[in-house]
Amino acid sequence: MAKEVKKVAFLTAGGLAPCLSSSIGYLIDEYTKKAPNVQMIGYINGYMGLLKGESIPVTDEVRKNALVLTIHGGSPIGNSRVKLTNVADCVKRGLVKEGEDPLKVAADQLVKDGVDVLHTIGGDDTNTTAADLAAYLAKNNYPLIVVGLPKTIDNDVYPIKQSLGAWTAAEEGARFFANVVKESSANPRALTIHEVMGRNCGWLTYKTAQYYRKMLKTMKFLPGFNLTRERQDVHAVYVPECRINFKAEAERLRPIMEKYDCVNIFVSEGAGVADIIKEMAKRGETVPRDAFGHPRLDKVNVGQYVGRRFGELLGAEKVQVFKSGYFARSAAPCKKDLKLIEKCARKAVECALAGESGVVGPDEDKGALVHACEFTRIKGGKPFNVRKGSFRKMLAEIGQPKPRKKRTVK
Repeated sequence: MAKEVKKVAFLTAGGLAPCLSSSIGYLIDEYTKKAPNVQMIGYINGYMGLLKGESIPVTDEVRKNALVLTIHGGSPIGNSRVKLTNVADCVKRGLVKEGEDPLKVAADQLVKDGVDVLHTIGGDDTNTTAADLAAYLAKNNYPLIVVGLPKTIDNDVYPIKQSLGAWTAAEEGARFFANVVKESSANPRALTIHEVMGRNCGWLTYKTAQYYRKMLKTMKFLPGFNLTRERQDVHAVYVPECRINFKAEAERLRPIMEKYDCVNIFVSEGAGVADIIKEMAKRGETVPRDAFGHPRLDKVNVGQYVGRRFGELLGAEKVQVFKSGYFARSAAPCKKDLKLIEKCARKAVECALAGESGVVGPDEDKGALVHACEFTRIKGGKPFNVRKGSFRKMLAEIGQPKPRKKRTVK
């Protein structure tokens, strides 16, 4: 029989996604309906707040108006990137003292706060860290139910078929580019680079390009006055799973530049990163890494690199790099996402009250069944399937060769 749940805590971590605020809203609303006597708190700024013992209560007013949170982006309780097993980083940031174990500090705080259920809303790092915390507490005879929700706009978490907020990020990225693409009319021989978030997975870049091209089909143009769909179309899409052959692509894109006076490229922020880092190393430059060991992509700057290479090869007069990431990830969820978020959040409460830990989402190994996927099955780095029919169809439509699954840049 499941332990009686008396107190629940929420925690959001990692980068933003269009699901954090709404997830908390649905969780609070569901607890208010199913277990009105349960106390609820939110740890401020993710695991940082847990380590520092900083939280805010869910008041009666918040319970009553919880669904207001579903129409907002961002997180009402704040985020941070903290890994509890990275002791050195936690000490360096002043979150724990020298000699302290962050897992123990976090566990002691949960015990002190009397938390029975911890809801973590984040990506694979957030939820695997939660699993480490739950395992530590179980080993020390403190039962804690941890129920995560899969947040990542990259849509790259195993075995989650569709992560929360990813559809919205793609739609918002398409809207973003629909405006900035007009900058190509400000200069002749304009090269416009749209850098889309996606460290290791090209799903968001593909989906953003797909949504954008669907938008183009609904617009009216005036070819007789140089207002054409072709000038505003996507001319190339590059993802981390495939190589970028700059020489061959420049040969393909040059006639487009000559005919339309512009070239528009969509590229994932993680495309060709390993090769760019090697080039930087040769120049004696070091790329800093975050608490999870990931290269700081803002320091690698794939968009600038791709823009510089193609700018030279295509003889562009002006190169502009636009990044839609912060615009897209901070949005409130679209209707399609909101429906999935609500379904997962309400299921998460059901699992918590039943004493079942895991990450709640559509399990791709079980026909997209929404349930608590075991923490042992949760991991990041799921690649985008470049053999996907709709992706290949899009590349064929824009005249780009079929992708080659090789992460090297020539």
